[in-house]
Amino acid sequence: RIVARFFAGARGRFVSGHPGKMGYEDFCWFILSEEDKTTAQSLEYWFRCIDLDGDGLLLPHELRHFYDEQLHRMECLQQEPVLFEDISCQMSDMIKPGSEGVFTLRDLKRCSLSGNFFNVLSNLNKFIAFETRDPFLIRQEREDPTLTEWDRFARAEYVRLSLDEDGEDASISSAEGHGATAWDESYGGGGGAAGAGAGEPQLI
Repeated sequence: RIVARFFAGARGRFVSGHPGKMGYEDFCWFILSEEDKTTAQSLEYWFRCIDLDGDGLLLPHELRHFYDEQLHRMECLQQEPVLFEDISCQMSDMIKPGSEGVFTLRDLKRCSLSGNFFNVLSNLNKFIAFETRDPFLIRQEREDPTLTEWDRFARAEYVRLSLDEDGEDASISSAEGHGATAWDESYGGGGGAAGAGAGEPQLI
C-alpha cells in the first residue's frame, strides 16, 4: 500500500516523465527519506504518503490502512502480531500529539522518535528492530552519537560493497590460479606425452 502511494505521486509528480517509473532524482529523494527519517524533508515526504486525503492530519483510519499490511506481514513471518489498538497507544505516547489520536506534521517534527512512527507503518524490518532494540543498532548509536541515520546507512553500505569487491577479487585470483595449474600440468613435463620433452609439445 505504501509503495502504491509512492507511484501514485503522493510526494509529487515523478521527474522521470514516465508514469509509474522513478527517475534517478526520484529515487534519490526516496532513499534519502527512507534511510534517514529524522530530517524535516523526510518527515514531510512520509507525512504526505500517509495523509490519504491531504487534509494535513493523520487520523486513525489512515494509520490503520497502512498498519493492516504490516500486521499481515507479521503473521506471514510468524511474528507475534501487535494489535492496532496497542500500537496506536504506543504511537500516541511516543509523539504526544496536541489532539489525542490525531497527528500533525508539527507534532512529528518536534519529536525525535518520529522516524519510528513511520517505520511502524511502512518498514517492518526497522519496526521489529526498534521493538526488540537490536543490540547492533544500540552499539552503533553509542559508538558515535553524532552520526545521522544516513551516515550510518552510508557507512554500512560502503563496508558491504568493500567486502563484495574483496570476495570478487579473491574468486578471480582463485580462478586464475586454477587456470595456471591446468596449463602447467599439460605442458610442464608432468607425465604423459609431454613428459619426455621437458615441457615442449611433442610431435606425433
